[in-house]
Amino acid sequence: MKQTRLNIARPDIFRYFDALPEKIFRQKDIAMHLAGQRNFWRLAQSTTVQAFVRFLLDSKRLTQTVFPFPKPYKREVRYVWGDATVYEIMLTLKPDCYFSHYTAVAFHGLTEQIPKTTYLNVEQPSTGAANTNLTQNSIDVAMRRPVRVSHNVAETAEFRVCLISGKNTQNYGVVEEPVMGAGRPLGILRFTKLERTLIDIAVRPVYAGGVAEVLNAYRSAGDRASANVLSATLERLAFTYPYHQAIGFYMERAGYKGYQLDMLRRFPMPFDFYLTHGMQEMEYIRDWRLFVPKGL
Repeated sequence: MKQTRLNIARPDIFRYFDALPEKIFRQKDIAMHLAGQRNFWRLAQSTTVQAFVRFLLDSKRLTQTVFPFPKPYKREVRYVWGDATVYEIMLTLKPDCYFSHYTAVAFHGLTEQIPKTTYLNVEQPSTGAANTNLTQNSIDVAMRRPVRVSHNVAETAEFRVCLISGKNTQNYGVVEEPVMGAGRPLGILRFTKLERTLIDIAVRPVYAGGVAEVLNAYRSAGDRASANVLSATLERLAFTYPYHQAIGFYMERAGYKGYQLDMLRRFPMPFDFYLTHGMQEMEYIRDWRLFVPKGL
């Protein structure tokens, strides 16, 4: 039986991919490598990218992960040479994306739950200075509506990943560090630091299991969280809405010390605010000028 050119070149192809520093590819990346090495591997011009990818998949050295994002979003496919965790693969979905909210809560060990959804923050281009002309009526109207959530979700039997269109922060408070999960390494991943995570989940508790789970995360953070860093991060993020009132409430209810709470009290509180969107039964916390769910 006559060997194909791909089979003859197999050792050289494998050595080439083994030596590459990157292990996760889009199809266009593999096409680029094929174009650059085609003559060296003596492959016919009729060997298409699709045929080359199929050859690599059949060899079992290359694996494929499909992210079936719904329309109007784009279905994504990634190819892995060797081994990579699903978290490492997810970080290639969008440039400079990073794990946030409930996923970062889990990475920091702030929950005993196993989040079913992985959250990836994709920062949007800056739109210039935010409109800061708040009124009590505008806050009331906005916060009484149901919260808007991302529908950019890909779900398979192995994972569920949600891409969040986040505020442009130039990746402030984002680190790249080794992460462990269930006793095994998940890779060197980009995710929000502890204080940035606590802020994010207070801003969007819907992406962190709800307000009760956010409160549990604040309790679990305990002395690990720096009120100075949290306060400085809040200043840097410069939210239009007074989320510091919600954060101060969480900190107080979680048992943070008086001097830590004072770091949040120094922010102005000219308006009443709400712990989350669309609450039905509420109680008012006068110290933080904040409406919270009754019985929290």
